[in-house]
Parts: sequence; structure tokens; C-alpha cells
Amino acid sequence: MKAYLALISAAALALSACGDQGKPAAPAASATPAAASADAPAAPASEAVPATTEASAAAATDKAPAANACEAVVESDDAMNFNTKELVIDKTNCKEFKVTLKHVGKMPKTAMGHNIVISKAEDTKAVLADGAKAGADANYVKADDARVVAHTSLIGGGEETSVTIDTSKFADGGKYEFYCSFPAHSSQMLGNVTLK
Repeated sequence: MKAYLALISAAALALSACGDQGKPAAPAASATPAAASADAPAAPASEAVPATTEASAAAATDKAPAANACEAVVESDDAMNFNTKELVIDKTNCKEFKVTLKHVGKMPKTAMGHNIVISKAEDTKAVLADGAKAGADANYVKADDARVVAHTSLIGGGEETSVTIDTSKFADGGKYEFYCSFPAHSSQMLGNVTLK
């Protein structure tokens, strides 16, 4: 019986060490704690994989901005929000800048479509008015509008699109904005483009 308890204790200790949960294993002083220890490692061992995965994901997220200085990912949703109010574009080090738009909502583009349009701040209202006239088939952007620095296509829930911008299109000292040109969305979906 002592050999059996010792074997269970050793197995519990090994499993808890593999789980890297940071909790020391309780020594087996009697049959009851040893039995409890034998049952306990199953939960921490199964939880160890998500904890490691979360740590890896966090580490990858922390490294992403440095590795991708010439691109940005913007998320939009069914509540007419962008997840950021600023795009920072380093004209000095980036000849091109890629903007990816992800619609993390579920609604179709006919009801809750989103895009990103970039223009000078002084042109935003006129670009929006002309875009509304152009309609959904034109992504709510007037064809060949010289005031538009760049724009993505219109997407619905679960979709993704991107545009690559020649950063020389941004005038030094100019004030630029990005927004969704779907009618009435820019009241909430509007941010600044900061040039470095």
C-alpha cells in the first residue's frame, strides 16, 4: 500500500510540475491527501495548454508592431466602431503603408458595411457627400476622386480587405483623416492620420 501511495504521489508531483502552474505539490501525509492529489492534476494539466497558448499569443502581439511598422490592422464591428482613432504612418521609413480592415461583426455589407477612406481633413465632408451619391456599388467613394488618398472596398461581417498606400501622396504638414464612408457611419467611425 505504501508503494502504491508513493507511486501516486510521484505521478501527481510529475504531472503538476509539467503543468508549470507555479503551485507546489502537497506532500502525501495520508491516504486521503494522496488520493486528492491523484485527482487534482487532471485539471491543471488540461489548463496548461491554454495558458501557454495565451502567453505565446501575448508575446506575438507585443512583437507585431515593431515587425510591421509599415502596416496597420483596423477592426470594425456591427456597432459602427473602429478599434482605433489614429493611424500612425512613418513616411520617413515607409515608402508604402498597408492598411487592413477586418469587419469582426456579423451583419452583411448591405446593412452594416464598412470601408476605410483617407483624405485631407478639410475634404472629408465633401468626399462623404459625393460618396453617398456614388452608392454601394462604388463602395461609397466617387470614382477617381482626387481628394481621396486611398480607400478600401466595402465589406460585411467576417470579411477583410486592405489597401497599400504610396506614402508620398501625403503632403508634409497636411492634416488627414480616415473614416467609413457608408452613409451616417463617419459620425462614429472617424480617426486621425498622424504622419511622422
